[in-house]
Amino acid sequence: MATTVENKPAATNPTRVERASDREIVITRHFSAPARIVFAAWTRPELLVQWWAPQSTGVRFLACDNDVRTGGSYRFKFAHGDNVLEFFGKYIEVVPDTRLVWTNEENAEGAVTTVTFAETDGTTRLVLRELYPSAEALTHAIAGMEGGMAESFAQLDALLPSLIA
Repeated sequence: MATTVENKPAATNPTRVERASDREIVITRHFSAPARIVFAAWTRPELLVQWWAPQSTGVRFLACDNDVRTGGSYRFKFAHGDNVLEFFGKYIEVVPDTRLVWTNEENAEGAVTTVTFAETDGTTRLVLRELYPSAEALTHAIAGMEGGMAESFAQLDALLPSLIA
């Protein structure tokens, strides 16, 4: 099942969301920036908080702590209305400007996330893979993911020109 989610207002770089298997989802997107810039936006807290949470949902970043190195950890704290949500885990693999792999340990259904950054002629093809422990865990997690990821990636697109300058 593959779908392309259009960004609003323009879809110059559409987000493609595909359920690759009963336990894995793959999200692909091109960004008009070098891999080192896109990687920095994924790893520097002061940049991550500017694009990670879809603005239309009303989710706010409260804290972003990450030690981006193999064996390092992360903890993201969000507020949605009166609810506080935390996401945390460990970095399994960090290859600067190329690859990030981390665990999602906030519950027993957490995925292992792999993000690759491949640069060609100053643009970056990003592929995000999430492998869940069960088909049920993926089905639960995927609800709302397509629109949310497309919006977050559009927010990242909007941030990138200021990082290139």
